[in-house]
Amino acid sequence: MKYYLIAGEASGDLHGSNLMKALVKHDPEASFRFWGGDRMQEVADELVTHYRDIAFMGFVEVLKNIGLILKGISKCKEDILQFAPDALILIDYPGFNLRIAKWASKQGLNVQYYISPQVWAWKSHRAKQIANWSQNLFVILPFEEQFYQERGLKATFVGHPLLDAVATYTPSDLHMQMEERHTGSEKPIVALLPGSRKQEVSIMLTIMLMAARDFPDYHFVIAGVSTLPNRIYKDAMAQQDVGLVVDQTYDLLHRASFALVTSGTATLETALFGVPQIVCYKGGILNYLIAKQIVNVPYISLVNLILDEPLVEELVQHDLTVRQLRSSLEQLLKPQTQEKLREGYDRLRIILGNQGTSERVAQEIISSLSPSS
Repeated sequence: MKYYLIAGEASGDLHGSNLMKALVKHDPEASFRFWGGDRMQEVADELVTHYRDIAFMGFVEVLKNIGLILKGISKCKEDILQFAPDALILIDYPGFNLRIAKWASKQGLNVQYYISPQVWAWKSHRAKQIANWSQNLFVILPFEEQFYQERGLKATFVGHPLLDAVATYTPSDLHMQMEERHTGSEKPIVALLPGSRKQEVSIMLTIMLMAARDFPDYHFVIAGVSTLPNRIYKDAMAQQDVGLVVDQTYDLLHRASFALVTSGTATLETALFGVPQIVCYKGGILNYLIAKQIVNVPYISLVNLILDEPLVEELVQHDLTVRQLRSSLEQLLKPQTQEKLREGYDRLRIILGNQGTSERVAQEIISSLSPSS
């Protein structure tokens, strides 16, 4: 069968690649065409557009690039029709994929939505639309299934795909980049995960590194991504004695004693590796003010949202200062803080369910395409 997938960021690329592998396992004749990234391209060659060319963060950035986004949507629709897939698989990325889902449902295409947009956080009225536009809606957070059911809508909780990604991870050597003056390789590592988008990385690294100066007994290492220019990280390294690894976030977390993490999927990955963390986020003031008015959630980290309690400390916008981050890091280094976090991480794993998410989703999709379904 023919599958067309659309993922618009690094996490979607990861989950999309694992789903593609599972589809091939159960459908050896599977052929793909997709929007995604390097991981998906390792599975199949038919990459249409890389997510780095369409990833815009925040309301202001989206508005600035609306012309490019609309052009991309038009290009995508034409490409889908030409490919004529048996299934169109949309992976999160709501700003783009919800437009495609609405259009595709009118075209009579088989739409499979994997990783529901977080409509429980904002624009909850979209829940009915997503459910109606999709043959199957797969959710990865346990409370999402109930959210849809309470509205008389069908959604299937399939577990969280990060459980598989972490469980199948195989450690490899860190390819560390560092200044020649660096001498801290034997020190405990503090991982710095500043995000994967240019706008957020430049802001977050500045604050993280300024706070790090007061902790000379620790080796701070940046988790970089190859989809961003290397100069962003090199500029930071030139000002401070820190290390850098690129596209080795899991290898870094495997070795890290602590982590400073920009809000997002990385907060959950850090927890699944058992690394005590502080969650940080600061964006443009206009983006923040808009988000504050329309987003209705008590926490910004997935860890706290899933547990429904403030397990990990969150420093957001005005609370994220160099002084406060230093103070929070001092607390994180205390054994009692670390013990509390690890106990919470154990409860988190239980709530997230079993491994095998990609397998379950692949089987559900293939089953829905069979003549007897």
